[in-house]
Amino acid sequence: MSEQSPNFVYFGGEPIGVPVLNELEACGLVPSLIVCNPDRPVGRKQVFTAPPVKQWALERNIEVLQPETLKEKEALSAVTERQFDLFVVVAYNKIMPKWLIDSPTRGTLNVHPSLLPLLRGASPIRSTILGDMRQQCGVSIMQMDEKMDHGPIVAQQIMDIEEAQWPIHGNELDIALANIGGALLASIIPQWMAGDIDPQEQDHDQATFCGKLDRSSGELELDPCNLPTGKEAYQTLLKIRAFEGYPGTFFIYENKRVKVIDAVLSESGTLEINQVVPEGKKQIAFQLYLDGLAR
Repeated sequence: MSEQSPNFVYFGGEPIGVPVLNELEACGLVPSLIVCNPDRPVGRKQVFTAPPVKQWALERNIEVLQPETLKEKEALSAVTERQFDLFVVVAYNKIMPKWLIDSPTRGTLNVHPSLLPLLRGASPIRSTILGDMRQQCGVSIMQMDEKMDHGPIVAQQIMDIEEAQWPIHGNELDIALANIGGALLASIIPQWMAGDIDPQEQDHDQATFCGKLDRSSGELELDPCNLPTGKEAYQTLLKIRAFEGYPGTFFIYENKRVKVIDAVLSESGTLEINQVVPEGKKQIAFQLYLDGLAR
């Protein structure tokens, strides 16, 4: 093992797994093995599709493991039958048992897209936007232990977002934090492998938590014919931007579900919706949707 190229396993999921891999690869850090979710049915035709992390690995002839669970050692022979220097975990949505976390020579590092102990949990990126936390946005590299987002901090970096860019789009923040996290991880791995970093325990009394999002999380309480202004408009915009992509936002009007694609605030502070997808129809301009209501 050279200082620059540890023998490591990458446990990765979406949406930030691939961008972090790209940052590592750019610095000459390529995993020996990638662990990711199983292929899943996707789209209306339910075609079994490999997750993007797997596709990235196959393009580079990297070995891939796709267990349904990490509870059974027998299913993890590709990991357990070899000695690795390090594990890296990024947006991997399965609980890792302590014996697995502790098995590499230098333990397991996690890239978490919040400034821990803030926003422990399943949705830190989208919760940053929803909570209007522009000045508290960033990434932590944490040494994992058996508790969720609880381990000591190895490195942190704040993301500087200008006020004019806020609220940022959720998909944009995904990629931005992934790039920052990947670059930060790549920069500290040599020091970590050399034992030159002393991780610092989190202030657990300051911890905040964010839960898993589902499709019902994105419902907006609004009347399309009388859009909100002021504080209500701003809070609605935060939700629209935070839930962009998944789970998405929508409102119910005349018993029909209407997806909101994007919106802005006018100079007077009124919510202006740009594009929507009415139930059973294609995406259209919001004004065309309103014109259809008036007919």
